[in-house]
Amino acid sequence: MSKFVRPEFSLKTLTDNSYKSIEEGAYDAETYNLHMHDPISLKKRIVTCIHAPLITEIKFASPSKGRIIDNNKIDVIGLASTLVTSGSIGLSVVTQPYLFYGSIKYLAMIRKAVNVPLLMKDVIVSEMQMDAAKRVGSDCVLLIKSVFDQDLAEGSMEKFVEYASKKALQVIIEVHSEREFEEVLNFSESYRNNLIGINNRNLNDLKIDIHTTERLLRKHDKTKNIVISESGITTAKEIQFLKKAGADAFLIGTSIMESDDIASQVRRLYLSL
Repeated sequence: MSKFVRPEFSLKTLTDNSYKSIEEGAYDAETYNLHMHDPISLKKRIVTCIHAPLITEIKFASPSKGRIIDNNKIDVIGLASTLVTSGSIGLSVVTQPYLFYGSIKYLAMIRKAVNVPLLMKDVIVSEMQMDAAKRVGSDCVLLIKSVFDQDLAEGSMEKFVEYASKKALQVIIEVHSEREFEEVLNFSESYRNNLIGINNRNLNDLKIDIHTTERLLRKHDKTKNIVISESGITTAKEIQFLKKAGADAFLIGTSIMESDDIASQVRRLYLSL
């Protein structure tokens, strides 16, 4: 088996891929009619969970790992159902075609099969992507702060948050650095009880440091915001560490997708608190 070679990569690689996907029609969602489903609150599912609030992620590949599982051979609906029955309080569905092999069609398929909040996980640069998210049945979208800080999107973060709100989509604002976290905390004075994702992965070099969440929460009071720790989480001990640091929920993808027994892995993590 040939060794996976990581491609030349930067945050702009991700945003360029989003624009390319938009141009190629990857977010054309006119054939879907799931936007009328009653929204399911990810916030509520997190704060009412009596165990570890897990948002498990369905993704088939990543820039750091290459192909994880073959999307052409996997039973996507069966996988989603297994994740939910094993303890996931929400599902993150990666919809970016390039580098991730995602598609909005997977989210639409999953929406019909499960009754948990669905996060459309993508590199959002256009309102068109949020239109697609709503139409295929998403309850939540992710906005990466550094994308807006580098002017790589078609508008400001404030504009996109407002647009998502009009669509009745909850928003996770993703940060990585201390500066980003501090700015989002200040921003959230106008948007109480925000969902803030702290990505333990640096999107410029793809390196992971599980202590990123702990460092940011140690330096800044999250107030009433709900913090989701993302990336690099593999064990119950890591969840316990992150919970003690102040994280409220945990987004876990690769370590679950790579597991030989996905159901057992989710149950172990779900019952870790």
